Amino acid sequence: MIAHFSRLCAQIGLFMSIKIAIFGSGSGTNAENIIKYFQKSSSIKVCLILSNKSDAYILERARLHQISSVTYTKVDFEKAEDVLSMLNKYEIDFVVLAGFLLRVPVLLLRAYPNKIVNIHPALLPKYGGKGMYGDRVHEAVVANGEKTSGITIHSVDEHYDSGHIIFQATCSVLPQDTPADVAMKVHALEYQYFPKVIEDTIYKVFNLNP
Repeated sequence: MIAHFSRLCAQIGLFMSIKIAIFGSGSGTNAENIIKYFQKSSSIKVCLILSNKSDAYILERARLHQISSVTYTKVDFEKAEDVLSMLNKYEIDFVVLAGFLLRVPVLLLRAYPNKIVNIHPALLPKYGGKGMYGDRVHEAVVANGEKTSGITIHSVDEHYDSGHIIFQATCSVLPQDTPADVAMKVHALEYQYFPKVIEDTIYKVFNLNP
């Protein structure tokens, strides 16, 4: 069980910054939006970016915002010991998945119970599970003639997209909409809601006052 000083202080109600790590596999637009949002916060700070792809643009965004970053191969990430050591090194309290394509190992789930959240670009339980990410989701939504789509923010467990649903927001899907149109609407919801839901979840988990 991880028990950083910062976490202990938060649990007993003392002022202390909660440190976030963001895991991402792609361009990192959501990650950058989260970084910018918490730059204004005195109690929550993004301290680490982790990726499984060495050429992912999220790493460049981390550099531009002067945030430490690290990459792991799929094999090393799944072993998890080195990843957990890195999270300990940065005294990470909370983990956010933002376009991260690997399943989180049990070792990390046990170290961060109810402290890992993910965003999915659809209204779970529809269009979730292994292989359902990004444009694949929007293509399926359009192909099946759905009238609505949206975002789901959920806690992470050992299965893809099956954790407790924390928040959902919807958007309309018009008959003429292409997958790109749906993606644009969904991205707007992500940018609008994801940072705030992360903040509210952290306040709740760590018993902090807004």
